[in-house]
Amino acid sequence: MDESLATAVDQLVHRHAQPGSSLLAILHAIQDELGYVPPRAVEPLARALNLSRAEVHGVITYYHHFRTQPPAPVTVQLCRAESCRSMGTEALAQHIEAHTGCHFDTAHEPGATVELESVYCLGQCALSPAMMLNGTLHARVSPQKFDTLFAAARKCVEVPA
Repeated sequence: MDESLATAVDQLVHRHAQPGSSLLAILHAIQDELGYVPPRAVEPLARALNLSRAEVHGVITYYHHFRTQPPAPVTVQLCRAESCRSMGTEALAQHIEAHTGCHFDTAHEPGATVELESVYCLGQCALSPAMMLNGTLHARVSPQKFDTLFAAARKCVEVPA
């Protein structure tokens, strides 16, 4: 593992694993800062919180929100819950797949530039369909709005078309 990543993980665990801290809060803090929870974090978290490695690993893998590898530079999280479904998210999903050449919920290869994920409820039911693009929430997403947002996101991370 990259030594700088190991140091960053150790510092994050030390900073957040204080008495009274919950494992979930610490995992969120690590993912917020690094973009994912590296497998290297399991052992120091277990030690700091007096848990087994299996308990820490179990929490990371149980919750779909936590990633164990870095996200792609452009990550689309599309709500597929009932409200968004009733407002056309499945047609939007087909458009997104055709536009990006990617498929929802398939593991992205290291070095992939785009990743598509299904999520279930972004809390924007009155403004369906909703999605997150690189962590930014968007509501009332149409195919045209998606195309504009996606083009801007690709440009920001300098991903070739």
